[in-house]
Amino acid sequence: MILCITHSQDFYTVDLFFEYLSSKNISFYRLNSDQLNHSQKINVSPNSFTITDHTGNTVHSKDIKAVWHRKAWRVKPPEDLDESFSDIFISEYETLKTNLFSLLEHLPWINPLENEKKIDANKMLQLSIAERNGLKIPETLFSNDEVQIRNFLNEKCNGKAVAKLHGVLSKSMSGENMVSTVIIDQSNIENLSDVVFSPMIFQPYIEKEYELRIVYLDGEFFAGKINNSENTDWRVTQENYFWSVDQLPQEIKMNLTSMMKEMGLYFGAIDMIKSTDGGYYFLEVNPQGEWGMLQKELGFPVAERIADHLLKRIEDHEE
Repeated sequence: MILCITHSQDFYTVDLFFEYLSSKNISFYRLNSDQLNHSQKINVSPNSFTITDHTGNTVHSKDIKAVWHRKAWRVKPPEDLDESFSDIFISEYETLKTNLFSLLEHLPWINPLENEKKIDANKMLQLSIAERNGLKIPETLFSNDEVQIRNFLNEKCNGKAVAKLHGVLSKSMSGENMVSTVIIDQSNIENLSDVVFSPMIFQPYIEKEYELRIVYLDGEFFAGKINNSENTDWRVTQENYFWSVDQLPQEIKMNLTSMMKEMGLYFGAIDMIKSTDGGYYFLEVNPQGEWGMLQKELGFPVAERIADHLLKRIEDHEE
């Protein structure tokens, strides 16, 4: 059995994954992380656990052979719970979730949980590792210091930069993180004083030919480019963009592979820019990033490859 850790609003990609496993007569269990709460009966012991969902379907940890950590959400408290108890409800159920997941750490995961947490929570570490592995990165400052930010804009950005949150502003209906990315120039530079309330990442504005979303899976690449050269982030615009297949240079593939191996990740959705001067700039990797649009629009068999990868590692693990 393969355990898929996802959330209740996640569709399409997980459906493709389950359909493929079903075609191979491989059992699976869908664990909606936001519903790992009072709606399920959960029993965790030092060496095992059982979960029974609202339909009566039960999974036992001893039957699980691999884990796809597709996209986890925070547990959801009951709507009628007294607000004063909400924090402790979430805290205790999140702790229960952590204890439960730890019992599976010896199994094959996409991705190993601790590696994923470390990389996802530290964009500066990502950039450092990327540069160490031969990838171009933009000059970067993560700061709440208005004076230093102004100096950075003048000295490194020629007066025009992009600013973005380290975390996320919101999520789309499909669960995709929507990063708040804005251009900073003379028209809005006076608003920098507000940065003390929310530190941001600042980078020079790069004139781009197009943006890239690259799915990496243990040395295999599925690269899509989107015809966005004007806006800072295609995900938050209303333009009529379209995807097309991109063939990455071999050197970029080699550098990305060595980067992902150093990060300890088997899987990641990588964002890069192809600049107008021909350079490839690494921006970030999301270990739980979205790729459904690449499978839907370009026919990339990502869901199937994820399943095949886990099945192969189950065989290796059991030998």
